[in-house]
Amino acid sequence: MALTLTTMTTPETSDLPSADERDDEYAERAGTVLSRPYRSLSIGIVSVVLLIAFEATAVGTAMPVAARELDGVSLYAFAFSGFFTTSLFGMVLAGQWSDRRGPLGALTTGIAAFAAGLLLAGTATAMWLFIAGRAVQGLGGGLVIVALYVLVGRAYPERLRPAIMAAFAASWVVPSIVGPLASGAVTEHLGWRWVFVGIPVLVVFPLALALPQIRRRASGPVEKAPAADGTGPAASFDRRRIRLALGISLGAGLLQYAAQDLRWVSLVPGVAGALLLVPAVLGLLPRGTYRAARGLPSVVLLRGIAAGSFVSAESFVPLMLVTQRGLSPTLAGFSLAAGGATWALGSWMQSRQRAEPYRERLMTLGMVLVAAAIATAPSVLIDAVPVWIVAVASAFGCFGMGLVISSTSVLLLHLSAPEEAGTNSAALQISDGLTNVVLLAATGAAFAALGGGTVSHTATHASAGHPAAFAAVFLPMAVVALVGAWVTTRLRAAP
Repeated sequence: MALTLTTMTTPETSDLPSADERDDEYAERAGTVLSRPYRSLSIGIVSVVLLIAFEATAVGTAMPVAARELDGVSLYAFAFSGFFTTSLFGMVLAGQWSDRRGPLGALTTGIAAFAAGLLLAGTATAMWLFIAGRAVQGLGGGLVIVALYVLVGRAYPERLRPAIMAAFAASWVVPSIVGPLASGAVTEHLGWRWVFVGIPVLVVFPLALALPQIRRRASGPVEKAPAADGTGPAASFDRRRIRLALGISLGAGLLQYAAQDLRWVSLVPGVAGALLLVPAVLGLLPRGTYRAARGLPSVVLLRGIAAGSFVSAESFVPLMLVTQRGLSPTLAGFSLAAGGATWALGSWMQSRQRAEPYRERLMTLGMVLVAAAIATAPSVLIDAVPVWIVAVASAFGCFGMGLVISSTSVLLLHLSAPEEAGTNSAALQISDGLTNVVLLAATGAAFAALGGGTVSHTATHASAGHPAAFAAVFLPMAVVALVGAWVTTRLRAAP
């Protein structure tokens, strides 16, 4: 009888789902990113983004003080360009790493490098050490951002991806408002070094919270990912892409250096940078990106157009308000504060299930709003126009960016095969960052050529001049944003 009972009950017991299988079954029915199977993962990775956002928004306040104390004002720009050039390499490396071995290694290494760079910069005794710390930090930032995109693609079902992308965008709202003020207070009362050394310790808890779920849901390579020769799993890195990544990083650095020094001799590094950039970009971005081929290439192109046009224009808004309308730096900065909230609102709107059938139309609307906001900003060069117009325009422009930026991330994961999510996510981030560099270099050169470089930050309204220099920044970027509106009509692959 015992044997009979055993043979009868054993199959029933073995057919019961394990705890992990029950979680997976529940996850398929989970309504939000905060449902039980995703709660610790979502809170952990969003907290990591939140802390990185605080650092990114706070560093601009502390940087001038750091450069002055380290006797490195002449090298000030390299503290920013050093971060960017290494982040480009990190993006490509993270894409390769995540596709072949899963995003866990790239994510943890990136966070470790980001923290190490902060500590190196915060304890630097010379400007070159500070710049080296920023470069290490940039490498970590590039690894983290791409690894997070791959993690979202592998750990969340497609219907929840817009929501987690909206959560990433929302993580920048509070830092964009509080970050500069908090950084200013810390810099004034404790010293600029604490802005850098205070963040690494805070990253440990959210990473520890998310780590078990990352291991369970997104560790290891994608099953049956083919190698380049089609013979088996792709375990090794693509050396050609790594070489191209080095070329794009070095080329971007040389281009930035040339743009900062408008002398004839600067043509040499400028040309060298372009010669390195062009083949690297063509090799790293999807084929057909720069002719707006339908589908994935247009998604990648749109990301660069949206980010580049908006950031290039917004970078000159505070300077225009201070020098042309006599606002204090604090008031000029507050004119952009509402943008963080409206950006999050746009991201939230695109995450709603009801919005999914209208995603491309919402993105077109978003780019039109961006173009209108950029074109409206220089209207304050006319004395009769109230300065609050800039704040209103910025709010609408940020709402449009919220619709577009989060949607490009969602569409990219939708159009990518699982084994290509890392490579394509890296391409998206490269398009974003590289277009920023190119358009900032172009607008900066136009601004300087029309006399903008002689504008004083402490100028009063009566003595400030060169309004044409600001118009030469905003109006071309508005045209670029309108081109982006056209690209939104080519995001779906042809039937």
